[in-house]
Amino acid sequence: MHERFARSAWFRRDRFGMFIHWGAYAVPARGEWVQSVERIGIEDYQRHVDAFRPDSFDPGVWADAAVAAGMKYAVLTAKHHDGFCLFDSQLTDYSTTHTGFGRDVVAEFLDAFRTRGIRVGLYYSLVDWHHPDYPASGDPYHPSRDDPAVRGRDQIFDRYLEYLHGQVRELCTNYGTLDLLWFDFSYGAMRADAWRARELFEMVRDLQPGVLIDNRLEASGTDKGSIVTDHPTPFSGDFASPEQIIPTEGIRTPSGEPVPWEACITLNNNWGYNAFDTAWKPAELIVRKLVECVSKGGNLLLNVGPDARGRIPQPSLDILSAVGGWLSDNGESVYGAGPSDLPKPEWGRYTRRVDDGDREVVYAHVLEGQVGPLALVAFDRDDIEGIRLVADGSDLRIADGWISEGSPGLTLVPFGPEAGHTYPLPDPVDTVLAITLRRHS
Repeated sequence: MHERFARSAWFRRDRFGMFIHWGAYAVPARGEWVQSVERIGIEDYQRHVDAFRPDSFDPGVWADAAVAAGMKYAVLTAKHHDGFCLFDSQLTDYSTTHTGFGRDVVAEFLDAFRTRGIRVGLYYSLVDWHHPDYPASGDPYHPSRDDPAVRGRDQIFDRYLEYLHGQVRELCTNYGTLDLLWFDFSYGAMRADAWRARELFEMVRDLQPGVLIDNRLEASGTDKGSIVTDHPTPFSGDFASPEQIIPTEGIRTPSGEPVPWEACITLNNNWGYNAFDTAWKPAELIVRKLVECVSKGGNLLLNVGPDARGRIPQPSLDILSAVGGWLSDNGESVYGAGPSDLPKPEWGRYTRRVDDGDREVVYAHVLEGQVGPLALVAFDRDDIEGIRLVADGSDLRIADGWISEGSPGLTLVPFGPEAGHTYPLPDPVDTVLAITLRRHS
């Protein structure tokens, strides 16, 4: 991979992370955009801020859920679009440390996740609906966009930018080493130079030399910015961040250079807690989408939205646990793995890695049941050193006898003792075979 992406090696190895959207919007419980969607003014929104006193907040429980799910990194919303901060900022009283809650959520989150060996990142919204100098009138998203009182209001955007840069400096200075910094988001004229992006990026690099930065100083979840070009800006970022969608192919520059990317996906249909949203994605779908991301060279950042008391909803915990169960058996096909050059098979997907013995291992993710043995049409059987079922380590044989007579050289792998019989897949979610290839001199 290109030198400009070298710092993302751990990111491309770990593959699976937890996104946590949490803030005062958990109180109305209608999603993180409730203030904008319902045009709730700052004064009316204050009652939700005042009511945000989560008596069950325990970041250790969150971190344990991430460990159980097999997640390797986590990103918390330090400040979302409503401007309410979950960290101790000297630039505003609009934070959890200055309300009745009185706790630095960011500090506690970082400590709990680091203690469990999980890499940590912080999300910071470039947008701020609370700050008096953030443009309101005419903005497509600001809660007060249609309020006549804000028209002609004296606003100095440079004053807001000093606030934005100052808060990012606080996050990069006061909380130890960060692994990720997740900016969100650019739109319309509010992108790149509007944020003084070069200056902001250089400051972050100076304070946190190893931190990974997303591409949203100049992009959003729907576009990618210059990171996918052969001539990126100095603030194009370290990875692309498609939102609520998985690219149809891996992301590459026009010259064919692979670009690190991460699909950020919700467990239901909202980022922040929504008491009315029960459209949970089943664990089977999450496993298969994680594998799809890896097969295309990407990561999956899966979101949870704790409620107003600080609890991750039980359906989320159940799904995370089930995904973690699959990963505990099959994680070698995900962690440290990436795309294979082989075409996508009709029955599933391939991922690939190089094992500790410097041998190439291709993982066949079998998602559909077969009639008779599995046909590995992309392989010549003489190139295969061995095949095993990853979940239990058992060796699988290549079929011989009458079932293979009509297809000499074709690799046929039965899932039971009789090659000519049909057996159910060992794992109906995703049966993973490790195909170790012979070295050729």
